[in-house]
Amino acid sequence: MFELPLQHPVMVFALSMTLFLLTPMLMKRMRIPGLIGPILAGIIMGPHGFAVLARDQTVELLGTVGLLFIIFIAGLEMDIDGFKKYKNRSIFFGLLSFIFPLLIGTGIGLGLDYSLSASILLGSILGSHTLLGYPIASRLGVSKNKAVTTAVGGTLVTDTLALITLAIITGAATGHLSLGFVLSLFLSLALFVLAITLGAPLITRWFFRNMSPDGSTLFTFIIVILFFSAFLAMVAGVQPIIGAFLAGLTLNRLVFDQGPLMNRIRFTANALFIPFFLLSVGMLMDLSVLIGNPRAWILTVFIVGGVILGKYLASWVVYKFYNYNRDELHITFGLTIPQAAATLAATLVGFNVGLLDQATVNAVIIKILVTCIVGPYFVEKYGRKISLLEEQTPYVQRDAPERIMLPMTKPKAMEMLFDLAFVLRQQNKQDQPLYPLTVVNNETNTLDGEIENAEKLLGHAMQYASGADIPIKLLTRVDPNIANGMVRAVIEERISMVIAGWNAKQTRSHCTFGSVLDRFVDRTTQAILIAKLDQPLNTTKRIVAVFPRGMDHAYGFREALHRIQGMSTAIGSTLHCLIMDEDENGFLNYLLESHHQPPTTVARIFGWKTLYATYLSTPHPDDLIVILSARAGTVAWHPELEVLPGKLARRKLQNFIIYYPTEEKETDMRGTSGTGLPKEVLLRRDFYT
Repeated sequence: MFELPLQHPVMVFALSMTLFLLTPMLMKRMRIPGLIGPILAGIIMGPHGFAVLARDQTVELLGTVGLLFIIFIAGLEMDIDGFKKYKNRSIFFGLLSFIFPLLIGTGIGLGLDYSLSASILLGSILGSHTLLGYPIASRLGVSKNKAVTTAVGGTLVTDTLALITLAIITGAATGHLSLGFVLSLFLSLALFVLAITLGAPLITRWFFRNMSPDGSTLFTFIIVILFFSAFLAMVAGVQPIIGAFLAGLTLNRLVFDQGPLMNRIRFTANALFIPFFLLSVGMLMDLSVLIGNPRAWILTVFIVGGVILGKYLASWVVYKFYNYNRDELHITFGLTIPQAAATLAATLVGFNVGLLDQATVNAVIIKILVTCIVGPYFVEKYGRKISLLEEQTPYVQRDAPERIMLPMTKPKAMEMLFDLAFVLRQQNKQDQPLYPLTVVNNETNTLDGEIENAEKLLGHAMQYASGADIPIKLLTRVDPNIANGMVRAVIEERISMVIAGWNAKQTRSHCTFGSVLDRFVDRTTQAILIAKLDQPLNTTKRIVAVFPRGMDHAYGFREALHRIQGMSTAIGSTLHCLIMDEDENGFLNYLLESHHQPPTTVARIFGWKTLYATYLSTPHPDDLIVILSARAGTVAWHPELEVLPGKLARRKLQNFIIYYPTEEKETDMRGTSGTGLPKEVLLRRDFYT
């Protein structure tokens, strides 16, 4: 019925989009960067694999657009302000990070009888890098570390030099290398650079200032600038990706990183065009060349080893020169070892102009797969160590109003949650109402009945709150996805804390609480208290608060600690703090910062096994257990925190709260174009026990 490879555009597109949907999800489960998924799909489904898809005009067209997008976004994401702030360090490191791999790669090429042009191009491919691990450093709170800022600033130098080298080498490869040709190339390149750097910002500012277009028109205008710049690059005699990168750099200050226009650019590129580019790159790989040609294996080992050696040497030199510690050496290496955007672009261009052969493409693709796994691992492993050694940011009381939202499910559970909210609200001197919320699934056949039940529940909430003379603001959201409706309410009402109930039942084996609560916690940064309360709070005689290692470096740690102290004061209980592998004296200083000073004891415990065996094996019925937890990717996160709620539920604890402190609002996602980056890439053995 179907002939392979598939020829009909609808079938090609349908299969490709299915691969783009499934492979990143699989990579996420394996804790591997998502960009590897489409590349592997291209290897398996492409002409050198099962030959289901051909690298035909459709794939090449969409892949070329994706190539320009990935380079354009790389230019838009460059931290020019950071580069200027740390200019000397950035230039020094950027030159080293490019020159060492360039020399090693050129030597590898010449040693394997490549031409001088191909050898230099191979070296420049090794010299560039992609900040794939930077979002991990951002989540861990080390983005301002001197080693991290040096690596980020150096990226502008390495990628610029790599693309300039590509322009010269490919220009020479397509022409006759003579003095006249070189002068002509440099003259046309200079005129092109002047035209883009001067013309693009002027036209863009005029368009933004004098036109009142909608979002789609602004997006279309930026795409026109992108592709017109790529066209001018071709006119100047260089590769179109040079124009795309230069357009990104010139529009860097005009397209805000967190603005809606940048979101549209990233969405369009990441959802469609960049995956096609990655798929097309994977289709170039021929495993039979590796299997049947020992020289190909030698080349692969040399290229992978060469980039690791070159990047490590550059990191080692700045480590010695600027007196970095060993952890900063390793995080610099981890940030600069991944090879993705510029590497993929230069490899594809070099193959298309005939400078790189099939064996080289295979080796470069394997290098990309290896470095994109190694880099994020190093960043997280050593970023955690750096974060724990750095001084904590002083606690600053927020000026924003403290608003507490309570998602409602059942009347009995609602009353317990309201009692907890009353206690926490007492600490807030602002007269803010409570925000009970119901979310109704609009895909049910009984929507009117669901809304009526929600209104009854909210009516019960109003009656219960009025008995305590507490103002409330009732919220109802209609959404097919319950978690989305909760997130929407948090954003729209500027909620600062959420108190949600949990029935101690996990809907799936790999869930922490259940699919709704897990997604909600993952997509928010506000303080969240997941409570299982079977006994009234006023019967609590002791609060046992557990603080995992590194929790004192969490963004909202002091706020959470002061709330727990206030809760203990309000219900008249004692407070017993269990700190995991931390200094007791330092923790006592945190306790003294609060104006709430309930009777408090502090004990140091060593590891999770001690916690379970000593303190949670036979809990007292009058205890309230409060576990300070952390979201994945943050400095205090530990794999045990994912299974801890289930273990507490199986031990039949009557009252416990899992407390997620407030996190920083934004994570810098630069370097992840076309890929999803797992929030955790470390193995369990990399964490304390």
